[in-house]
Amino acid sequence: MDSDASLALLTDLYQLTMAYGYWKLGRAEREAIFHLFFRKPPFNGGYAIAAGLGPVLEYLEQLRFDKSDLAYLATLTGNDNELLFEKGFLDYLSELKLSLDLDAMPEGSVAFAQQPLVRVRGPILQCQILETALLNIVNFQTLIATKAARICGAAQGDPVVEFGLRRAQGVDGGLTASRAAYIGGCAATSNVLAGKKYGIPVKGTHAHSWVMSFDDELTAFDRYGQAMPNNCVFLVDTYDTLEGVRNAVEVGRRLRQQGHEMVGVRLDSGDLAYLSIEARKLLDAGGFPQARIVASNDLDEQIIESLKGQGAKIDVWGVGTKLVTAYDQPALGGVYKLGAMKDDQGEWQPKLKLSEQVAKTTIPGVLQVRRFHVGDVLAGDMIYDEMRGIDSREVIVDVKDANRRKRMPTGAVGEDLLVPVMRGGELVGPFADGVETIEVARTRAQRELARLHPSIRRLLNPHQYPVGIDVGLHERRDQLIREMRWDFAEQA
Repeated sequence: MDSDASLALLTDLYQLTMAYGYWKLGRAEREAIFHLFFRKPPFNGGYAIAAGLGPVLEYLEQLRFDKSDLAYLATLTGNDNELLFEKGFLDYLSELKLSLDLDAMPEGSVAFAQQPLVRVRGPILQCQILETALLNIVNFQTLIATKAARICGAAQGDPVVEFGLRRAQGVDGGLTASRAAYIGGCAATSNVLAGKKYGIPVKGTHAHSWVMSFDDELTAFDRYGQAMPNNCVFLVDTYDTLEGVRNAVEVGRRLRQQGHEMVGVRLDSGDLAYLSIEARKLLDAGGFPQARIVASNDLDEQIIESLKGQGAKIDVWGVGTKLVTAYDQPALGGVYKLGAMKDDQGEWQPKLKLSEQVAKTTIPGVLQVRRFHVGDVLAGDMIYDEMRGIDSREVIVDVKDANRRKRMPTGAVGEDLLVPVMRGGELVGPFADGVETIEVARTRAQRELARLHPSIRRLLNPHQYPVGIDVGLHERRDQLIREMRWDFAEQA
């Protein structure tokens, strides 16, 4: 985040009109709890990788309405052309300092549908004005981190380099995609600014234009070797791919005589399976068995999985457009919903949104997620209400199908996934000294993915990991739904 730019207005207008309403009616300080979650894992997959918490915390630490923000808000008018906001409300915003509590899944955590990734507790006005920015940050980075994890899984341990900056959705989209892709498992990025900003390793070769700027390909490779003898990955498909590999071998021999070693070649078009196999033969026969073959050209997890199945001899995968734009699903669809609010007596009251769609009926309460495991084997995740605790039956009920239930195994150990991040507007716990590094988040993602059964990680028709509502919370939720619907029926 740019520390010199105010991001207080990075929001939808209706967040501010609701905030004004809370202030106008004397409800601004009423304590509330909101949960940020998604209803369905992206890409028809079996999981997601939580990301974006670091930028969220940077945003929250900097959040202030500066003079230019307030001056702009003072110009807005309603449908009657009268001012939208009173001066008293703008004065209130000018002095606003966040006093929120925040609990969240650390970045790199494996997450599933309906689980809160972030829980926000505090004055309802403050909770409300954060909604849009939190969703903007967490939705996109979680989406890209998940896409990267899927691609890296398909690569089966081969390095994946994120090549997407030129196709990314704007400057911020390019930077945050590089960050999230690294958390999701990518080994490096071509994005130099992301390398500087986030400490991500940067990698790159040369383009077709370098080859085309010389009279012939052999000369182009030779001159590049002279200029960059310690970074020679030759792009070989400008004219004829296999002839390009032969030229790379010739220049590689010249480099070796000078005390340098060719890193490898890059394939960017054509039949990558066939060409990589033939290129491998040429490199090995030429004395370069350690030279790497890098492949690019609109790759994604399905194509990589197919190429692997065809026996392609590719060592490094450069993935751009389809990673940084989340090409096959460009939005996560995360939401931010009110779960509980204090009444006039200061008692917590659960809040529930009804819907004709079962998946859109929310879960009321102060929600936490407990992940159960036996040894290193994951048994399932339970969404429960911290105000009431876990029912002694230790049974989870599927959110969409109440007939699907699972009892946690005897001896299973549980750990809560939402950890304290902020108290009273100040960072606490492991975050007290600042935001985690993305290396920590990346390591966490690798560790947690390794604990998932391969059937949950597979690309096509993944097995559903057991996630459900604590049976006691499920019963209270059902009762609340019946009471609300009965009330509506009586009023009809």
